[in-house]
Order: sequence, then C-alpha cells, then structure tokens
Amino acid sequence: MSKRRLSNEIFVGKVGIGGEHPISVQSMTTTKTNNIEKTLEQIYELAQNGIDIVRVTCNNVEAAKALVAICERSPVPVIADIHYQYKLALAAVEAGINGLRLNPGNIRNEKNIKDIARSCLDAKIPIRIGVNAGSLDKTLLAKHGVASPEALVESALMEARYLEAVNFTDIKISVKHSNVPLMVESYRLLADKVNYPLHLGVTEAGPLPGGLMKSVAGIATLLSEGIGDTIRLSLTTNPIEEAKFGRQLLEYLELRERKTLDLIACPSCGRAEVDVIKIANKAQKELEKEGFPIQVAVMGCIVNGPGEARSADLGIAAGKGKGHLFIKGEVVKVVEEADMVKALVEEGRLLVEEGIDARLAAADKNIAQIAKEDAKSLMELQGDINNLSSRTKSVVEIISKEDIEN
Repeated sequence: MSKRRLSNEIFVGKVGIGGEHPISVQSMTTTKTNNIEKTLEQIYELAQNGIDIVRVTCNNVEAAKALVAICERSPVPVIADIHYQYKLALAAVEAGINGLRLNPGNIRNEKNIKDIARSCLDAKIPIRIGVNAGSLDKTLLAKHGVASPEALVESALMEARYLEAVNFTDIKISVKHSNVPLMVESYRLLADKVNYPLHLGVTEAGPLPGGLMKSVAGIATLLSEGIGDTIRLSLTTNPIEEAKFGRQLLEYLELRERKTLDLIACPSCGRAEVDVIKIANKAQKELEKEGFPIQVAVMGCIVNGPGEARSADLGIAAGKGKGHLFIKGEVVKVVEEADMVKALVEEGRLLVEEGIDARLAAADKNIAQIAKEDAKSLMELQGDINNLSSRTKSVVEIISKEDIEN
C-alpha cells in the first residue's frame, strides 16, 4: 500500500474528508425524496450498514422542501444531488443540507455556479464537483472527441476555477467513468494537478456481480496507490448492498477498523473430507446474523488449516467427521462435523464478549487428546495393507507407523 496522498481537509457535517481523516463510505437513496418517511427509513438502514454520508436527489421543488425534515432527522450528513436547476441548489442550502454535488456537464452558466458557491461559502458547506463521462460538457466532448481522462480532468479544473474565483475552496472532486482503466487514469491525472480531496467511484458499474468487480477493481487500485478520500460503489442493486460492500472493501484493505464479519475459507481440494463450500456458506449466514466484527476461517483440512489461517480470530479445520476449532492458530478443541458451525457461533459469542486472550486461557486445551485423535486419523491412511496391490502397498509402507505417530 502506497503512502496516502495528503489532500486538503473539508467537512461534510461532522465527517472529515481528506487530510488524515479515515476514508469514508457514501451511498445514495433510491426513494423519492419528497417521501420523507421512506427516505429516512432508507437512510437509517444505510447508516446501520456502514455509510458515513448519504446523498439524496434534489430534482424538484417538493424534494427541496422535504430536505428540511430529512436533514433535521438524518443520523448521517446529507448531500443534495443537483442537476440542471441551479435554484434547487440554492434551495437545498437553505433547507440545511451538509453538502452539494454539482454536475459540471449540466449546470454551465458561470454566474449561476458562482452564486451557488457564494451561498455555500456563507453556509460553510462543501461542494463536490461531480464530473461524469456520461454527462460531459458538450464543448469539451467536441474538443476531445471522447470522454477521455484529459477531458474529464479539464472539466473538473474549469469548474474549480469558477468556485475559486469567489474564494470558495471547500471542494472535493470526482471524475467517474464506467470504463475501469479510464477511470483509474482520470483520477491519477487529477491527483497530480490538485490537492482537493477525491471522491472515488466507477460510474454506472451495473448489477452484481460484474458491477461489484468493476467497482472494486477501480477503487482498490487507486486506494492501494494512496489516492482517494471517500468512496461510493455505484451498483445497480439495493443501496444497502453498496453500503456493505463499500465498508467491507475498506476493512479488507485495512483502511477502516473492522466492524463486520470477515469469513475466509479455502477453495477446497481432494484432501477435504467435508463439503467445505456448504459449511462455509452456512457459517457465513449464521455468523452474519450475530454481527460479529471478527475474522473467521473455514478450512477443509488439518494439513494447513490453522497454519494458513493463523491470523484469523477464530476458525475450524475439518478432518474426517471431525474438525479442529482454533483461536489465532491455537487448536483449542475437537468438534464433530455436525457441530462445526454451531461451535463457531458459540465460540464467536464468547470471543466477542471476553476477548481472544481470555478465551485462549480458558479453553480446554487437551493437547494430548487432540494429538491422539490426529494420530488415529492418519493411521487410517494405511488401511488394510494386505488387500492392496503391490505398488499401492509399497506407497503406503513408505509411511511408517513411527512416522505417522510422530
């Protein structure tokens, strides 16, 4: 992971963006904004699933009016999404929103843009310059021929100059594209030209699973290079999924503290004596119900289970009919195959309540009994040697009784 690009600091409500603030997760409501209760219901659900900031459309007068109540009752800062009508931006500011998103491709009057900037300056709220390949200014599209990285960045810089002309600098910028390589190149180009915080996203990424793959490919690439201050996964799905995936992405990259389950599992192979895929899926379902903010491993064999998953807080390494339950690579008990998921859930609860050190100290670490069980399982590899073919017999005899027991 490269050293993070140090950008200017701005605040959307109480959420800091840029500087040394943690990278934040955003999503956008899909409700009609004028339906206040439905919109707030979705905002609360998004907040419970990991977002730091929410964006709502302000596309008509009724939506602008509704923003008053929505902003007053929202558990997270609210950004108003504005297109075409600059007066709706002014109305949203008056309604008490915490930030604006303006699309340079469809609000082009310089005077109107500066009026919005002055209003936001007085209200002390930031503006996101939201450049989008799908709605690039026609003059820039004609100049460059296509929505190239150079065209997107030129649009962003032009808009920034309008805002800076009235001493407005609480700016963040996005240069989104639906093509992942072009999106990545756009942000790299922009990052070299400005110190404003950057909002990352692959626009119009599409439905799952392709949309998720595109979003992760683009956003994770830039974050690994130290570029980016806030993210949104623009997926064609329930926005709750956007929130979950966005949060998980930052946790997997160790850019945010873990608050959700991270289940790791081996892909299975011929060594597996259990249905790893079935157990992993069941474990995922049951552990997610509990909301454990821990890493749990489901491994298909004892050969490299605890070793490969040593960093996991909790895990199971399956054998024939039984499995080793381990905490941070330390085997603490043997459980029956039918009880594997149940054991993970029960130990997970205790782990969250008591902590790893306490559970290791309290665990029934009957090492001798576990070793005996291992030896018994490995001895079964010999089978009935007398019934084997001569070549198979030779293979089995290479593994001596002494080697197996030791």
